[in-house]
Amino acid sequence: MPLTEGDIKLITSLGYKTEDFAIKDGKEWKLKNVNGKCVFLNKNGCKIYDFRPQGCRLYPLVYDETTGKPILDELCPYRKKFRIGKDDIKKLLKLIEKLKVEI
Repeated sequence: MPLTEGDIKLITSLGYKTEDFAIKDGKEWKLKNVNGKCVFLNKNGCKIYDFRPQGCRLYPLVYDETTGKPILDELCPYRKKFRIGKDDIKKLLKLIEKLKVEI
């Protein structure tokens, strides 16, 4: 999951060190995964739910770079339960633009 500068600042304000939860992938920061799952995910859910990154707030809505369109992530087992509105798509596209500027 890509991270904005604001996401990183918010999570570090909780006492986490950037290297504990993020990894640099080229020029962008992403959430670390452990055994294929987010570093903040445990058996009870997200440890930082109220402070989760913007991309997590929109998930399972993701941007498919192949088609150039927002889609529901095929890997999400709950994707059929979500109703995505125009506002969600606008938020995702705005987030993508923000990430492009920060790179």
